[in-house]
Amino acid sequence: MRIAEMNWMQVEQHAGRDPRAVLPIGSTEQHAQLSLCVDAILAERVSVEAARPLAVPVFPPLNYGLTPSFVDYPGTVSLRLTTLCALVCDVLDGIVRSGFRRIVVVNGHGGNAPAQGAIGEWLDGHRGVQVKWHNWYNAPATWAKVQALDPVASHASWMENFPWTRLPDAKPPAEPKPALDMARYQRLDPAGKKALVGDGNFGGRYQRADDDMLALWEVAVAETRAVIATDWD
Repeated sequence: MRIAEMNWMQVEQHAGRDPRAVLPIGSTEQHAQLSLCVDAILAERVSVEAARPLAVPVFPPLNYGLTPSFVDYPGTVSLRLTTLCALVCDVLDGIVRSGFRRIVVVNGHGGNAPAQGAIGEWLDGHRGVQVKWHNWYNAPATWAKVQALDPVASHASWMENFPWTRLPDAKPPAEPKPALDMARYQRLDPAGKKALVGDGNFGGRYQRADDDMLALWEVAVAETRAVIATDWD
């Protein structure tokens, strides 16, 4: 269930029965021919589908993250590192004030990793609260499924190309893209990164059959649901 579909009285009653809640976080950044909001779309959707059978509330996603490498691509919005960490901790403050004490942060963007460290510091001031950080896209079962389908999977490649992240008027190339030279990429400034990457795909096929993608999605939802449901002792 989404918090957007609840009022404050329902939240109060629910938190008194079940201390679990979910916070999706993503980013707004280039994803080649896919939506700029891929990371936020996927983080929210996997959270909602995973939490629905458990009747665990899902808070609105944080749609912006830390993505300084892509700032030369129009539409990309990057928070400062300090802003991201403060934002995540401020939102967690509100979730805890609402009565929740078992929180899963479902992350859809690798650049947000520093916020996990900030949460560790935040927990020192919130004794008795538990927070799990779940990178849904490379969690063990999900990543194993990705590798079983196609080991060449990367940013803005097929592994992020779901029916709900692609755009009807943006057709991806038919041929796979050579893998990006990551060592070179990491030492460049944003302009150099854009010149090297081009359209934004880091390498591999742009799209796979929807049957493959739905099979991958089923694994991701089930794995996320298990994180929400279990191991809170």
